[in-house]
Amino acid sequence: MTTITPIGEADLEFDHGTFDSAAFSRQALSNWQSLAAVIDHTLLKPDATREQIESLCDEAIRYRFACAMVNPLWASTAVGILSGTGIPVGVVIGFPLGASLVSTLRQEASALARLGARELDMVIPIGQLKSGNHQAVQHAVQAAATVAHHQGAILKVILETALLTVEEKLRAAELAIQGGADFLKTSTGFASGGATVADVALLRGVAGGRSGVKASGGIRKLSDVRAMLDAGANRIGASASVTIVQELGAD
Repeated sequence: MTTITPIGEADLEFDHGTFDSAAFSRQALSNWQSLAAVIDHTLLKPDATREQIESLCDEAIRYRFACAMVNPLWASTAVGILSGTGIPVGVVIGFPLGASLVSTLRQEASALARLGARELDMVIPIGQLKSGNHQAVQHAVQAAATVAHHQGAILKVILETALLTVEEKLRAAELAIQGGADFLKTSTGFASGGATVADVALLRGVAGGRSGVKASGGIRKLSDVRAMLDAGANRIGASASVTIVQELGAD
């Protein structure tokens, strides 16, 4: 049985190391290839077609994005196209509501990792967080992280910051890290708001050097990306990825 240690106020205030946002941002923005390498090229629309997924993967290969991020339905298609290219497939789980059973999260993580997904982005159980059931939140993350890590995948945990108070953001970030998150992620892109500079800075403040921070939701221009990187993000999720890298000189 997995033991979960409750999170106390001291855990939220402890200095967890540093991440040099300025240095990372400078390096990522030094050329379009470096920038592409930190962008998850994303297509999560419910009406996305096979042709659009194939195009997404072709663009991921051409520009060498960090990964191609798709819904579970398209995981095998993306894996087939990207096999041997060095571009990993990312897939969302518990998406976009964060209302799945823990057993469902485990099954999704396991099935998608077996299909070849190497990056999994899950939504926390938002309702449980707001109900004060912190143990359930950490348990859900830990369940998915255990499966993902066992099968060689990483886990990014979506907090859906637009729906949370500042206290809830702090709490959720710490719970996610304690549960094994490799990245804290701001948003699904399906809620009332997306990534903000303030939220990225807050998440980096909690994470320090313990996890990555992914800014996602509403990021459409190079200036948006620059602001998120300067605030502490080291991964960007965007559907406008090609336009963004073209602003920095990509053909």
